[in-house]
Amino acid sequence: MQMIKFMYKQFLREPLWFKLLVTSTLLIAILFSNTFISENGYYQSAAKFAAAIFFSAYGIKFRRNTRISLIFFGLTILCVYLSWDKFDQASL
Repeated sequence: MQMIKFMYKQFLREPLWFKLLVTSTLLIAILFSNTFISENGYYQSAAKFAAAIFFSAYGIKFRRNTRISLIFFGLTILCVYLSWDKFDQASL
């Protein structure tokens, strides 16, 4: 619980452009992964790519803590791979 409070307090101290980037990518990832929209593979691919941007932004932000940064970058790589795979499936 303390880690969540720490991340929230740190989020409030961030510049406006970072808040907009993180909030918009998170909302896009949630919206496009919705079951009502998920029939189109391009939307699923966009949702996974938005999640990759979200994880990479926090990976760069936490680069001083190597372990957490590596976890975020690993999630970024996984999301990019899943996005690419879903994009290939949608184009078939």
